[in-house]
Amino acid sequence: MPSLSGRGAPASPALMLVSTPIGNLKDFSARGCEALMAVDFLLCEDTRTSAVLLKAHGIKARLVALHEHNEDAAIPGILVAMREGKRYALISDAGTPLVSDPGFRLVRAVIAAGLAVGGVPGANAAVLAVTLSGLPPQPFYFAGFLAAKAGPRQAEMARLAQAEAAGFAATMVFYEAPHRLAAFLGDAAAAFGDRPAAVCRELTKHFEEVRRGGLAALAAHYGREAARGEITVVIGPGRQEAVSGEDVAAALVRAMETMSLKDAVEAVTAATGLPRRQVYARALEVGKKE
Repeated sequence: MPSLSGRGAPASPALMLVSTPIGNLKDFSARGCEALMAVDFLLCEDTRTSAVLLKAHGIKARLVALHEHNEDAAIPGILVAMREGKRYALISDAGTPLVSDPGFRLVRAVIAAGLAVGGVPGANAAVLAVTLSGLPPQPFYFAGFLAAKAGPRQAEMARLAQAEAAGFAATMVFYEAPHRLAAFLGDAAAAFGDRPAAVCRELTKHFEEVRRGGLAALAAHYGREAARGEITVVIGPGRQEAVSGEDVAAALVRAMETMSLKDAVEAVTAATGLPRRQVYARALEVGKKE
């Protein structure tokens, strides 16, 4: 069954994903308030945290806890209620639902059941951190939380460094706990080199801080001064080695031995990061010589 969107979507989806503030309660949208007021049940990570938001905006809703420990068990009953006409909203403790928060399994189950899912956009710490960092905003890669223990975390960073060596280039965004921040930054400096980064802390809150610098300097700073609050780390892309015209031509010759000109251009464009128009022009030159 195809997913519904746009004009064909029902006016009242079975499940609404509603973004909440990441700190400042004034950031909650009017449409978000309306959505929470309209549903029968409000699914949330922590009913105590969500109750603060509801009280601040005068929202009365029946709160139901949904978190990583009970999500699988709760889904069948929720689907039964949805089929009977009950409407749900899902929020996280802060920000956009599912982004490093529970809810993905529920959304997947609702879609598989042929029920409609809608959403109210809003605050997101990763996107705000990218825009405040001063680092290239696109493309960016959101990794969320890496492993808490040093060994697995270093292995995950090593895989990202290997991807960069193979041509991957993007600003990288991570969430991290304050007590692990210094160790995280030190591991990042070892894996990626001492490149530009930003540590964004307590975004939209009274003690908001964005500290920019090299990874090594940031690791040293937070090794001396312990961080507090919610942390988002933004790491700039690695420097890309300049690709010579001869290298591009050689890559195109090899590619066109087994591919069409169009596919060869796409492959070399992806591998080098050069503009497609530039690679295509070079491919035409190579084709004439061949």
